[in-house]
Amino acid sequence: MRRFDLELSVGLFILAGILCLGYLSIKLARMEVLGDKGYEIYAVFSNVGGLKEGASVVIAGVEVGRVKSISMEDYEAKVVLSLPEGVKVQEDAIASVKTKGLIGEKYVQITPGASEEIIEAGGRLRETQPAVDIEELVSKFVFGKV
Repeated sequence: MRRFDLELSVGLFILAGILCLGYLSIKLARMEVLGDKGYEIYAVFSNVGGLKEGASVVIAGVEVGRVKSISMEDYEAKVVLSLPEGVKVQEDAIASVKTKGLIGEKYVQITPGASEEIIEAGGRLRETQPAVDIEELVSKFVFGKV
């Protein structure tokens, strides 16, 4: 009987470890298993400069959502942003692609506007600012065009 208790406790420990590993994998991959509660809006940029799906969406320095998809539409980049229900974005807000640090990862920053109108689910952020191209700035500086 004692051997059975030992094997049962080891089995339960291994099962708990596998469940914890699965939970951490899902959280680190930033996946939603039970569906995300929120809404999507989109913005059209002339250049996203290396922005990737899953990148952060930030308002006032606080991460509030994720980039759900990036596609090309009429030779411009259409970026779909997934935001939680509690976050409301004004109609005149500005979306811009920023970089964390000098050569860090890209993210979308939303600068709130002053309008009373709120963008509905599926709506569009009209004001956008493309990513700053560091290579272009360096080449302009080197060749004296700044």
